[in-house]
Amino acid sequence: MLDAFDHAPVWLNSAPLRAGELRGRVVAVDFWTYSCVNWLRTLPYVRAWHARYRDRGLVVVGAHAPEFGFERDLANVRRAVAELDVPYPVVIDNEFAIWRAFGNRYWPALYLLDGDGNVRFTHFGEEAYEESERALQSLLGLDDDLTPAHAEGLALAADWGALKSPETYLGSARGERRVWTSELSLNQWRLIGDWSTGEEAVVLDSGRGAIAYRFEARDANLVLESPEPVSFRVRLDGAPPGDAAGVDVDESGAGVLSEPRLYQLIRQPDASWQRTFEITFDAPGVRAYVFTFG
Repeated sequence: MLDAFDHAPVWLNSAPLRAGELRGRVVAVDFWTYSCVNWLRTLPYVRAWHARYRDRGLVVVGAHAPEFGFERDLANVRRAVAELDVPYPVVIDNEFAIWRAFGNRYWPALYLLDGDGNVRFTHFGEEAYEESERALQSLLGLDDDLTPAHAEGLALAADWGALKSPETYLGSARGERRVWTSELSLNQWRLIGDWSTGEEAVVLDSGRGAIAYRFEARDANLVLESPEPVSFRVRLDGAPPGDAAGVDVDESGAGVLSEPRLYQLIRQPDASWQRTFEITFDAPGVRAYVFTFG
């Protein structure tokens, strides 16, 4: 599996790491894509492990395998690495060669390899941080206290007890639960304005346009892209979000789509009932990919 790194031409935060250099070290391979909220919520833990164990035999490698077209753009990944403070080596896996070598199917996915390059532990998705770190320590021959990790903003763990809304894709390849009526039931969504539907995303073709979603969760996020900055406005049950504003909007609901990424639009102090969220864009060109919740 480590041999797949030998053919990867693009690395960030590091010179290329080859299989021969990694043998004899414990290697944590973290498959990620930068707009994935599930990966974002694991980042504080992986970052903390890198900081604590890098001088004790651990090499963390973030294998960036893109889910959406804009995540193939190296400039976008470079910006995300800097803005999200990803400090460990990152290998660009646009053709999924490393992904296939590991037989991987998920974002995020953690693989721990021993000094001979054998996979000794795997975990897919979020959580299991204690189990993962204990496995990592075992491979390093350590038995220490667990590493504290500080998570806030986009990285704050989901409120699993309040979470009743699933990840929802908007493009034709995986789109689901879209309706054409103004009344929305839980986890249904609709478009308002002149939109078209592409394979990965819905696209605002002209004028102003909006997307509405009936959800039940603490957080509501949306992955967005636009060729030019576009102002938007968020409403919660028809009113400004106030103290339920996410990190990418103010209390009035105003925000700007300035780069392709995940935008946190709602973070409620109380998430115990259904709400209707609506986002209105002031100009065309917007591409909306997927809703996620937390």
